[in-house]
Amino acid sequence: MRATILALAGCGWLAAATPQVPEVINGKLETRALAGSLTQEFHRMEAASTSPQWMAYSFPAMPGQGTMCGIDQHNTIVRLEGQENLVMLFRFESRTLDRARVASLDCQFDAGGLPFVLLTGVPVAQSVDLLMELVRNWTQTGRKSHFDSLITGIALHRDDSAERALESMLVPTQPESLREKALFWLANSRGRTGFEAVRKVLLNDPSDRVREKATFAITQSKEAGAIPALVECAKKDKSTKVRSQALFWLAQKAGKQESAVIVESARQDPDAHVRKQAVFALKQIPQGDGIPLLVQLAKTSTDTEVRKQAVFWLGQSHDPRATAFFEDVLK
Repeated sequence: MRATILALAGCGWLAAATPQVPEVINGKLETRALAGSLTQEFHRMEAASTSPQWMAYSFPAMPGQGTMCGIDQHNTIVRLEGQENLVMLFRFESRTLDRARVASLDCQFDAGGLPFVLLTGVPVAQSVDLLMELVRNWTQTGRKSHFDSLITGIALHRDDSAERALESMLVPTQPESLREKALFWLANSRGRTGFEAVRKVLLNDPSDRVREKATFAITQSKEAGAIPALVECAKKDKSTKVRSQALFWLAQKAGKQESAVIVESARQDPDAHVRKQAVFALKQIPQGDGIPLLVQLAKTSTDTEVRKQAVFWLGQSHDPRATAFFEDVLK
């Protein structure tokens, strides 16, 4: 066993499997311990970037994140239990932030011959504060470059400060595009706390558009209350567009109870557009489980438009049960 371990270490396998710092190739790597404020160091490097250079640091990640190296990855490591740490990268040029991205610590980074400064000892809360400052700058200037990476970076920090930062983006005075991204990441990666924040928006937010986006976001949550919250929205939201979207996403998760909710909307929703969308949602239920329900609507609905829609989607399905229905009608 000892000989095997030595052999693996000799070929670099062990070092690759548990890297402590990113592997940087084709770059001028400098490792520097952070002294003082991360935000101040960021702006100092930004102001000094008369020529292109990279800055990076690692941070503890939320559990369950897969390898994030992009299509040009060279590593062959597959972490079945997810990444313990991720890397935040910034590219400066002409005294401004040119690019930002999040990647796995396991990745191999080709710096393109540029200086690459790796900061160590970065406090997690300071990292979140820096990213939030950059997001606030975006909301004030309207610049969209590297916006997604900044939000993603915040969301994946394993620290309560990240949840507070994301929740601060949900207030109605924030741009809707920012609120939508915060909703997705809260539901996707922040557990029960994130779910509760998204559920509150889904049920109470004054913006129809934001509630509409929240219908998708909440499907990304693994919490037990996600589907019941979507059902409540599909039944009770004041907006026809929001109810329609809730029905669509409900169909993607539909079991028997959820399917029954969609059928009920097709029969009883007060708005004709929502009833029509409910029929379409039945067609979207995975594995064709909505076909028998469409057949029943086509046979029994008292709403002429609902029957027409049910027949139309049955015709589009090419399902043997739909064929049997048409054959029965034509007898």
